[in-house]
Amino acid sequence: MRLERHWSQEQLAEMSGLSVRTIQRIENGENAGLESLKSLAAVFETNIEDSNKKTELEEVRKEEAYIQKLKGFYKLLGLAVLNLIFFFFVAINDSDSEGWYMFLFMLIAWIAFLGIYSFISFDFFGEEWKNKMIKKKFGNKK
Repeated sequence: MRLERHWSQEQLAEMSGLSVRTIQRIENGENAGLESLKSLAAVFETNIEDSNKKTELEEVRKEEAYIQKLKGFYKLLGLAVLNLIFFFFVAINDSDSEGWYMFLFMLIAWIAFLGIYSFISFDFFGEEWKNKMIKKKFGNKK
């Protein structure tokens, strides 16, 4: 809404009485307090009590949170690849097998770390999965 009106974060902060950092947090999908939402609603001349807006806001927050988690995963994956390339070259240039053991250790550690991060961050067994399994098992017997 801010960008549609060609407002800067500073302008929105001034009009709403919020700090620029609060505006940045809200735009990044972090939770906003009721008073902050009311201030923004007044500036944008909308009503936060509108259930459709609340649902949309919740959906946007979920999407933003998912994107942030996905960005974090890709950053870790990039770091893992760089780290493994380094240890691969160390292993190639090492005359004994110690370098290969270090490479293998790092590979296993990164796989475990990325797996744990993924399992914690992403909802693999959420409502969508549950509904799919129920439909698969029982079909459409309503």
